[in-house]
Amino acid sequence: MGDRRGQRTLTTRGWHDFWAKGGIWRSFVLAVVYLALYLGAGRLIELVFGDQIEADLFATPQSVFFGLMLPLIVGSLLLTAFVLSVGWFRELFARQPIRGRWWMWVAPALILAAIVLRLLGIDYGSYQGSVVAVAMFSGIFIGFAEELLTRGIVVKMLRDAGSSEWIVMVISSLVFALLHSANLLSGQPVTTVLVTVVYTFGFGVCMYLTLRATGNLVWPMLLHALFDPTLFLSTGGIDHAGAAAGQDVFLTIAGPANLVIMLVAVVGLVFVRGHVQARPVDDVLRP
Repeated sequence: MGDRRGQRTLTTRGWHDFWAKGGIWRSFVLAVVYLALYLGAGRLIELVFGDQIEADLFATPQSVFFGLMLPLIVGSLLLTAFVLSVGWFRELFARQPIRGRWWMWVAPALILAAIVLRLLGIDYGSYQGSVVAVAMFSGIFIGFAEELLTRGIVVKMLRDAGSSEWIVMVISSLVFALLHSANLLSGQPVTTVLVTVVYTFGFGVCMYLTLRATGNLVWPMLLHALFDPTLFLSTGGIDHAGAAAGQDVFLTIAGPANLVIMLVAVVGLVFVRGHVQARPVDDVLRP
């Protein structure tokens, strides 16, 4: 009995120690495994509840739930289980170990402005009230899962390996962007997916800047949780950015937000500096 407990302890420690070493390739491995499990869960949900998912995803609340929210719930649970297994929850939600610069506040201010304008400009009459409610609630899981993975786990793993903050920003944003390349599997044109990947890289940089400016992972989660649903509802669907521009004065003003996000990302690529001192090996490998 004691030998079995000892084996379990060694296995648990080995699992923790492997991920605690961090680094770029482990970050990508984790992202690929997560994406495979997330897509697999989505496919299984589609097979079981496909009759509830409409071609227009936002046609009914059931369609939004099974087509958008339920896979995200599964993804959130998977990531939560991983973080618990390595004991990182407290550290991921602690104060950031490196302070942000004043100019980094431009990123969360821009994202918040786009959210407010879209909230004011959405044509709520074109949706069932329950569709709007489920779509907005889905945002909680979007923000939690995508930010926990990219601005939480990946950022920590890169910093633990001693990467500079520029590398941390670029790699975590690249992981975030590549997650969206899976849209190819849904039959989207290659050009559309490429544009989405470039845009999501820029958005990822802005979320990194938000993490640095606010000093806590909760704030990128909250902004992301509001940004995506308001984008979906204001444009009529996922990855249809700009489709509704011009229909409302608020949406017209919000229209250039994607371009400004890319400009802020370029500023980040030029000016982000800094380095978080890598933790000593004994600390990194301690369960």
